[in-house]
Amino acid sequence: MIQLLNGGAYLVNGTDIIPDSASAAEEIKSKTGKVISKEEAAKETIAYGILKEHNQSGNMEKLQIKFDQLCSHDITFVGIIQTARASGLEKFPIPYVLTNCHNSLCAVGGTINEDDHMFGLSAAKKYGGIYVPPHQAVIHQYAREMMSGGGRMILGSDSHTRYGALGTMAMGEGGPELVKQLLSQTYDINMPGVIGIYLTGEPMKGVGPQDVALAIIGAVFDNGYVKNKVMEFVGPGISSLSADFRIGIDVMTTETTCLSSIWRTDDEIREFFEIHGRAEAHKELNPGEVAYYDGMVVVELDKIKPMIAMPFHPSNVYTIEEVNANLKDVLAEVEKRAMVSLDGAVEYSLQDKIRNGKLYVEQGIIAGCAGGGFENICAAADILKGKYIGADEFTLSVYPSSTPIYMELMKNGCAATLLETGAILKTAFCGPCFGAGDTPSNNGFSIRHNTRNFPNREGSKLQNGQISSVALMDARSIAATAANKGYLTSATEYDGTFGTYKYHFDANIYANRVFDSKGVADTEVEVKLGPNIKDWPAMSALPENLLLQVVSEIHDPVTTTDELIPSGETSSYRSNPLGLAEFALSRKDPKYVGRAKEIQIAQKAVMEGKCPLEAKPELKEIMAVVQTKFPQAGEGNMGFGSTIFAVKPGDGSAREQAASCQKVLGGWANIANEYATKRYRSNLINWGMLPFIIEKGELPFKNLDYLFFPQIRQAVENKDSVIKAYAIKDGSLVEFEMTLGELTDEERQIILKGCLINYNRV
Repeated sequence: MIQLLNGGAYLVNGTDIIPDSASAAEEIKSKTGKVISKEEAAKETIAYGILKEHNQSGNMEKLQIKFDQLCSHDITFVGIIQTARASGLEKFPIPYVLTNCHNSLCAVGGTINEDDHMFGLSAAKKYGGIYVPPHQAVIHQYAREMMSGGGRMILGSDSHTRYGALGTMAMGEGGPELVKQLLSQTYDINMPGVIGIYLTGEPMKGVGPQDVALAIIGAVFDNGYVKNKVMEFVGPGISSLSADFRIGIDVMTTETTCLSSIWRTDDEIREFFEIHGRAEAHKELNPGEVAYYDGMVVVELDKIKPMIAMPFHPSNVYTIEEVNANLKDVLAEVEKRAMVSLDGAVEYSLQDKIRNGKLYVEQGIIAGCAGGGFENICAAADILKGKYIGADEFTLSVYPSSTPIYMELMKNGCAATLLETGAILKTAFCGPCFGAGDTPSNNGFSIRHNTRNFPNREGSKLQNGQISSVALMDARSIAATAANKGYLTSATEYDGTFGTYKYHFDANIYANRVFDSKGVADTEVEVKLGPNIKDWPAMSALPENLLLQVVSEIHDPVTTTDELIPSGETSSYRSNPLGLAEFALSRKDPKYVGRAKEIQIAQKAVMEGKCPLEAKPELKEIMAVVQTKFPQAGEGNMGFGSTIFAVKPGDGSAREQAASCQKVLGGWANIANEYATKRYRSNLINWGMLPFIIEKGELPFKNLDYLFFPQIRQAVENKDSVIKAYAIKDGSLVEFEMTLGELTDEERQIILKGCLINYNRV
């Protein structure tokens, strides 16, 4: 089904894979008559060509990228624009789309959600942007329909910014990286590795894009095969897939922890752009005659079966067939894994879902940038035609990903077909993906065609003793399950036929409602600031010496950004840095906020010109220990704050608030064995936090210990490869070592200044 090559490989003529070996050169010569080096062949990938075109550095090993376009939604764009305004923003230098698909409901917190929308509209007018009102489209569907183009690069403040199937290399990053682009700065990374994803065959009937995506995620996530690399989709199997099918696979590449994705394009993608009235945006992309890849994943599409990602991660994959055949064993294993994810905080059970030897689920959702596509919903309607979902617990909600798609479903009858079954059609909204809509009942089990199924991401609150869970599936198998009134069913059991539905895009829907400045800024417009929209608090530059208290210690194998700052109920506070910070780590460590605030008292005293030891008397004893070895550490050269330890933090969302909330609570650093994603580490750096790395093994400190970092500012300035630190234990200093990993000169300056705002402030 899926094979990972051990090492690099050459792709010849787009069809022949030659593993990297001593005989590879001769094999290539026999097929092409040419001799080509590995270095030259690496330049023949699609990814290399696009990155080269957008690189400003002149050095393809150290990239400085300028993107063509930007996009954000309404729980990120306020913070981004506020940060850019504080740094001197006068005009959006490139097209910037502001969508409103996360806080769309305006249901919690009074006026504050709609206040954010009015902020966005006024900012689009003032700075020359594009504003997509609530319920018109989810961020990524609008980008596909109206922004994507062959050879382009798009940066979005949402981790699922992926338009590779349309020939657009897109990346999801934290807000500060978009701020840099708004200030005409660059996105700086080392040249990423490129992994070929070689598709063969054709999917069997009933298999959808989510099935293919989950199979790939299951094969590459745990071993980090594509981590921080570009996934380049090639091979003859692509030709068997529609544009919608490719898009559905592509959007899920984020869950592999790759950096970005790109696909070869053909007439299928040409037709996509023609349908959307943008024929000029198409560009045929193919790897060169001989292209070298740093790894190769071979995907036999015809062997993939309907899949299910069980709680609590998209990589926890099984075939639906396997789950149904070994129901008790699989559910017992899922429950066992859940004990790790949930820290045993609540009782969690799935085996009580077994009814008459079958797995019963209470809810089905088809939604968002992954599930809400035209073909997914049409296929679901075909499976459900003439059926009904029943009057028991099971419910089914369907969210088309844009109003143009919704309109076409109404015209072709699929909307009516679904409504007749008892399903509910709702407007374009991302809420089910992050816990702002359709939260199941306590211990409820939901099957969803969306992007993630992390703990509590569906909206339940662990701190209140609640738990429900989500399994990821394709829309087709969700529909088959709905037709079976909630009993888990594979779409391959559907014995009917799937219709052929022609999509017609109605451009008037956006033309009549979306504000597009056409890049013209109106300086006379005043940005509208609702009462919840607050400026960032003042942040100190990195001091000469640091004394940090460890205020949370997390030993889960992976810590998601949802656990660092919850989604869902926090969305209404994304424009209020201090208000949002109250939720930091609330699902993982409810004591974190209080502990961070306690040590932050000392730093606030420093900023106010007061004595930190008077403000926080317990530090007198700690500083006395420090001064036994470092007598110079003291007044005028000390900073105080907090840090956390996590084994592998930062999986999942691009949200910068996972870092900024720690920062506004006095966090100066994270300590980790490794960082799950490049984007989370970048968020730490852009908020002036030190991204420490410590070797795996027994830690030299424990929760609530104090750590002293002598001459840390000098160490950052001097690019020290090793950072010496000291844990204060039993009245003595225990030395240990860490590193900061690779930092660019700009990143060092951002850390030294205290944050990106300070770095850019005019």
